Amino acid sequence: MRRRARAVRVPHERAGLPLSTVSAALGSLPEWNLADLYPGPDSPEVAADLARAETEARAFEAAYKGKLGEFAASGRLVEAVKAYEALDDLTGRVASYASLVYAGDTTDPKGSKFYGDVQEKLTTVWSHLLFFTLELNRLDDAVLDGALAEPELARYRPFLDDVRKERPHQLEDRVEQLFHEKSVTGRGAWNRLFDETMAALRFEIDGETLTLEPTLNMLQDPSSERRRVAAEALAKTFKANVRTFTLITNVLAKDKEISDRWRGFEDVADSRHLANRVEREVVDALVSAVRDAYPRLSHRYYKLKAKWFGMDALNHWDRNAPLPTAPTRTIPWDEARDTVLGAYGGFAPEMAEIAGRFFERGWIDAPTRPGKAPGAFAHPTVPSAHPYVLLNYLGRPRDVMTLAHELGHGVHQVLAAPNGPLMAPTPLTLAETASVFGEMLTFRALLAKTTEPAQRKAMLASKVEDMLNTVVRQIAFYTFERKVHEERRNGELTSERLNEIWLEVQTESLGPSIRIGEGYEVFWTYIPHFIHSPFYVYAYAFGDCLVNSLYAVYENASEGFVERYFALLSAGGAKPYPELLAPFGLDARDPAFWQTGLGLIERMIAELEALEDAAA
Repeated sequence: MRRRARAVRVPHERAGLPLSTVSAALGSLPEWNLADLYPGPDSPEVAADLARAETEARAFEAAYKGKLGEFAASGRLVEAVKAYEALDDLTGRVASYASLVYAGDTTDPKGSKFYGDVQEKLTTVWSHLLFFTLELNRLDDAVLDGALAEPELARYRPFLDDVRKERPHQLEDRVEQLFHEKSVTGRGAWNRLFDETMAALRFEIDGETLTLEPTLNMLQDPSSERRRVAAEALAKTFKANVRTFTLITNVLAKDKEISDRWRGFEDVADSRHLANRVEREVVDALVSAVRDAYPRLSHRYYKLKAKWFGMDALNHWDRNAPLPTAPTRTIPWDEARDTVLGAYGGFAPEMAEIAGRFFERGWIDAPTRPGKAPGAFAHPTVPSAHPYVLLNYLGRPRDVMTLAHELGHGVHQVLAAPNGPLMAPTPLTLAETASVFGEMLTFRALLAKTTEPAQRKAMLASKVEDMLNTVVRQIAFYTFERKVHEERRNGELTSERLNEIWLEVQTESLGPSIRIGEGYEVFWTYIPHFIHSPFYVYAYAFGDCLVNSLYAVYENASEGFVERYFALLSAGGAKPYPELLAPFGLDARDPAFWQTGLGLIERMIAELEALEDAAA
């Protein structure tokens, strides 16, 4: 089963002000130049590559199907692996381009048709390649081990090891073929329906009609009244569309249950754990550690924040509100760029140089536009090209952190690319490492320059909230998904039941100092990860806790750290995560490991409490 290039999406609440208010203050925002992939959707190059992909896929099938045992025995299996890798890069280039065109405007009929047509054609192409990994897994271990004695093939051992891990869940060839061909009209179609429905939603705010991103952004407006109005507008529109989102959720959960049952996965999240190359016990330990820490983290912080606002409990729309004393201004794009590149450069000039390419070469799409995909992501495309970053930049401090986050992904993807299409993709156990580390570098660089107490307090509070959104909120999301998928095995869930589960997990994670009001029960509807990547969300908590531990190593023993860190990123998916963490003295399989990462958040909350006591 092929590991495909992945767009990394952030379930954004890092989102204040409508575009009309901030556009002048932001300066010139870049839009990406996709010509590095293709001149345009209608270009002859796209048609030629699609035709070549099908021709070469058919030739690949004719040359190797049913013969891999012979090629392995004769020492020529590497020929097949290299041909497969070349086709992976070729098809990945077209798929990435179509995905990025679609993300730029999911409501454009031409772009949507192009995206759908490319998906269909590539599904046909890959139907001729599907046999390859299935047949590899039917080779005897002794035969494959013998073939791996050849140095050229030995380079691909990580890829082949990953393929072998899928063997217990592999189905008969014709069943795999059916699953593959029906994916376009199955899961893929429901994903597309979600994207297009979400992009078409409109929210009425004080006579102005907004899309999702600027409406979410208003939840961070300094005005409590504007935050309330935004929350009510979100709830109204989500409620009006909740039946559609309920249907999508039920269908996709059932689709996953069917697939899991046929493949023999026991737990609802086991297929994600396998894809991430992480043990279920490790994830369970992370989830248990975070949930046990809710009172020491989120409950404790929101009690403190409610006190700052002079309230017994915050309304749910106040959760991400800026502090009453926090300086509020729109941060121009150029300042955001300089801030992030300066922080990256302070750590390693090479990191700033790689990140600088994104600004210099048209690899970033920053403005918010009607129809544009919400949130943010870094798409690795293929190793023969380069990554692209999508943002919805609105000039808030959190937007600067989002830029740092996505550029971290971008740097990681650039460094991993030399591993080639089959081994560059990084499992989610480490996929969030560079992004969260980039945020931490940016935050620490800014904090080091801040001496004024009110500003320092605001910065610390903002960082704590980001970490709570990354750790506590994402584990709450994971808990929500588990409950939904487990209950779906017994039948469809009504909208009311989905709302109930959402409120249960949110109440548990947020604690008594957040007053959850009417309308919040439908806020599960807009989280794209539930639709596109079930159980992806724990990767954010995994990455944040890991980076907290990694950063502690950097602060305490920085000599040689940069070299070890670059080696970790450059490995891509070519090494398992325990091996990559070992040079730092870290072991995520140790349950105590998670306490280190969570302890950093606790210490930052304690520092805020000390600042509060000093001010009193």
